[in-house]
Amino acid sequence: MATAKTAAAQRAPGKRLPSKTTPPPAQAKSKAKTGAVAKLQIDDAPAIALDLPRGTLSPAMLAYFRKCEEKLGFIPNVLLAYAFDNAKLEAFVAMYNDLMLGPSGLSKLEREMIAVAVSSQNRCYYCLTAHGAAVRQYAGNPILGEQMVMNYRAARLDKRQRAMLDFAVRLTMQPWAIEEPDRERLRRAGFNDRDIWDISAVVGFFNMSNRVASATDMRPNTVYHQQAR
Repeated sequence: MATAKTAAAQRAPGKRLPSKTTPPPAQAKSKAKTGAVAKLQIDDAPAIALDLPRGTLSPAMLAYFRKCEEKLGFIPNVLLAYAFDNAKLEAFVAMYNDLMLGPSGLSKLEREMIAVAVSSQNRCYYCLTAHGAAVRQYAGNPILGEQMVMNYRAARLDKRQRAMLDFAVRLTMQPWAIEEPDRERLRRAGFNDRDIWDISAVVGFFNMSNRVASATDMRPNTVYHQQAR
């Protein structure tokens, strides 16, 4: 190990490290780039920080995993994280599909926007990455996806969307403070009472998911970073 005096001498003007430790600029740049790519490729492995061996999955869940591979090209890590317990996996999938993909007065984009606005408040790395990609994809607008992750108030939202996200964030940060005027603001923005239920259910689901993801250091699939750019 070099002493402080030696290190200072190496950094002094006119001093150069031995040639074998100073690759040419192009080579150094290439090595740095290779290192960055390597780090990116392993960011999602392991999927979580807990050592939970995969359990025995039902035929329905095995088929669901195959469907993900066929349609997405990969299995989302959140599903792999739940795969240690088939009952928990099935419950998670059923609730997610009902809330995010089932019939609703909210569009799929609006539901994804809620997911990102909530996850931004909770600073959930997994959900911001995965659902930020979904916002970009549904909206066809990479800028909106980035704005939603950073600060939804910076986005050019219509009255309906702004009221929806204001409510979602308030429910996340101050759930005890929600009162009738908060619900009335949603009604004035065009939401009916069933819509208010759906907004609230999506908010509740992602607050739960954010906390589980953060507690287990759940890592988003690397492919999400590149989607819909």
